[in-house]
Amino acid sequence: MLFPAPNDNIRIPSGSQRRGCVARAVESINKGKLHTTANDCIGELCLRRRERRRLAHHSFAMFDQENPIELEGVVQEFKFTSPHTFIILQVKQPDGSTQLWSLEGGTPSTLARDGWSSKTLKPGDELQLTIEPLRSGAPGGSWAAGKTKFKDGRPIMVTP
Repeated sequence: MLFPAPNDNIRIPSGSQRRGCVARAVESINKGKLHTTANDCIGELCLRRRERRRLAHHSFAMFDQENPIELEGVVQEFKFTSPHTFIILQVKQPDGSTQLWSLEGGTPSTLARDGWSSKTLKPGDELQLTIEPLRSGAPGGSWAAGKTKFKDGRPIMVTP
């Protein structure tokens, strides 16, 4: 049994989820009559919800993947945080000023499997990256470990 007794905290979802299986399952739970169909429906809803959240999280639509650019700059900060890592990069402009670029990378767990840690990049490190810029034209984009090296061409060496 999924729920042992009626539960007033369960609400029928809005929109298209309100119909059919889910509505019957929630109604059965609230009446204290949970049966196999209700259990199956709720399990299916939870799985679908998890899948939607996972898929929605991984949209890359904001990055222009068709037109990558080369970028050089100095690391101001390396954020090794979930759900994604970030490099805050100081990029020198033609007029001599600097502009901060916020570059979103992979997950810490993925980078860690490749030997990266929160100490792999330090403030002051000079990098050369191929990034997928933001479509909006704002100073930002997506970076990948395999397309990142030190400005002098040396690869970023990590130890597992």
